[in-house]
Amino acid sequence: MDGIDVSGTVKEVARVERVFGEPVVRNGVTVIPVARIGGGGGSGSGKQEGERPGEGNGGGFGLGAAPAGVFVIKDEDVRWRPAVDINKIIVGGQVVAVVALLTARAIVRARSATCAHKRR
Repeated sequence: MDGIDVSGTVKEVARVERVFGEPVVRNGVTVIPVARIGGGGGSGSGKQEGERPGEGNGGGFGLGAAPAGVFVIKDEDVRWRPAVDINKIIVGGQVVAVVALLTARAIVRARSATCAHKRR
């Protein structure tokens, strides 16, 4: 696969349909799902001279998608509803809890050392 093949694959895969899903209409409300997409690609080549001559070639492309949210359209009013990733919220809460516990431990140790020093 060379650079031209990779760019052709990118054009074929990275379309607006990957970002905006099929609209869903129910009871006068239209919902359009939206995703974040990202991708990357590359190609390579090579040639070895010497006792074991050889040639090389390569290429590839990757695409990833994650839900971003939905547009809700009702009576000519458009609203954005972001997707909520519960896992990120939980991990963020755990990080805050660990930092708070480490800070509390440092404060307790500092006060203990101060009290021990005053007793002497």
